[in-house]
Amino acid sequence: QKLKIGVHIEKLNEAKMMSTKVENINQKIQFLTKSGIRLHILNILSKNPQNIKELVNTTQITYSTLSSNLHKLQQEKYIQKIKNKYYLTQTTKMYLNIILEFKNAIKLINQFDEFWDKHDVKQINLDSLKNITSLHDSQLIKTTPIDIYKTHNTIKGQLLMSYNIKAIFPYLHPDYPVIIEQVLQKGGNVELIINDEIFESLMDNIETEIKKKSIRNGCLKVHELKENLNLYLIISDKNTNLGLFKSDGSFDQNRLLTSENQQAIKWANNLFENVKANW
Repeated sequence: QKLKIGVHIEKLNEAKMMSTKVENINQKIQFLTKSGIRLHILNILSKNPQNIKELVNTTQITYSTLSSNLHKLQQEKYIQKIKNKYYLTQTTKMYLNIILEFKNAIKLINQFDEFWDKHDVKQINLDSLKNITSLHDSQLIKTTPIDIYKTHNTIKGQLLMSYNIKAIFPYLHPDYPVIIEQVLQKGGNVELIINDEIFESLMDNIETEIKKKSIRNGCLKVHELKENLNLYLIISDKNTNLGLFKSDGSFDQNRLLTSENQQAIKWANNLFENVKANW
């Protein structure tokens, strides 16, 4: 009985220590984020150490304001002064990275608010959501009353120019088997994640010999799911495209997030591999 009580007390103490650590981290982050000037100074110093005169020229902040904020940052051990130049501490670099990532994530969500809002993002794994800022250079493609096929034609053009395609298709457009067949004909590689409802239709619409040869050579890989996946993702040689389902369960064919940025393509590849491993 005494042993059980001892273990319980030990666990309570550990929980208290963890709570204290979390509270300390929160206070430190609040101290930095409460002041735009302090964040600006830290952002400048993260690029290269500077003395106060250089900081005045770089930031265009008055000497007295800079001096006051540098003193506070130094007092709280966020920066250190070495031979008249100010440097970030290693811990501050970590805090600053978290803060800037968070700010960039908010900016990205606000920038493409109509893409994310009232849409289902449950199929995007937590790790991908944490790294959502990788999509910062994306472009939102939208259909218009005079160009109702704009999203589809954007994808079609990218795929026809590609030799390597990875895709999650939640539905089968009549053009997809034709495009896949053309990519395979020119010696390309195609890897798909699709549900069993469209698997047969897709395979039936690819020429038999091309299909057999491509599967045999490992150029065509199809992962068949038993349940629906509410996510649309295409990765081609130079682009990645992300499409979402609305909250009502219907696919939003009118909006597409597209990017040529290598960070975004890497992000999409990680998402594809995660879906492949977990479904």
